[in-house]
Amino acid sequence: MENWQENLKTADAKKLNTICCFCSCGCGMIASVKDGKLIGLEGDPNHPINQGALCSKGAAAAELHRSLDRVTEPLYRKSYADNWEPVSWDFALSLIAKKIYETREAHWESHESLPNGQQVAVNRMDAVAFFGSAVCTNEETYLEKKLALLLGTSYIEHQARL
Repeated sequence: MENWQENLKTADAKKLNTICCFCSCGCGMIASVKDGKLIGLEGDPNHPINQGALCSKGAAAAELHRSLDRVTEPLYRKSYADNWEPVSWDFALSLIAKKIYETREAHWESHESLPNGQQVAVNRMDAVAFFGSAVCTNEETYLEKKLALLLGTSYIEHQARL
């Protein structure tokens, strides 16, 4: 009797571990890719959070990849414009970096006055907050925390409580 697994459409596909993007629980998934196309998505039985099970949203996640409405490039809406236009990644990342820099410069506090009039060095910027999720790996969360501290904000929250 021939091996039944050889008849599966994903048998010769490349298997990639990924994480579901819906609710931030961080459920593990296995993506099957053949000829550069996603052909299957299933729960990862070795993942500690979902142990192979997927909710209805996770089970339908492959449709996010296949959707004709999927955004695949950065979009930018000019001031007072009523539509979004595709832009290059260089433009989008440069604009984000510029906005972060301008925000940091405009809201930087080097000192704070205490009620007794004493000045203390604080070196912070409270205009930006960072939010993480259970979807992030420990390494990604570490880098997020480092970036937040580098920018001078102490407003860092993480939703890894599930």
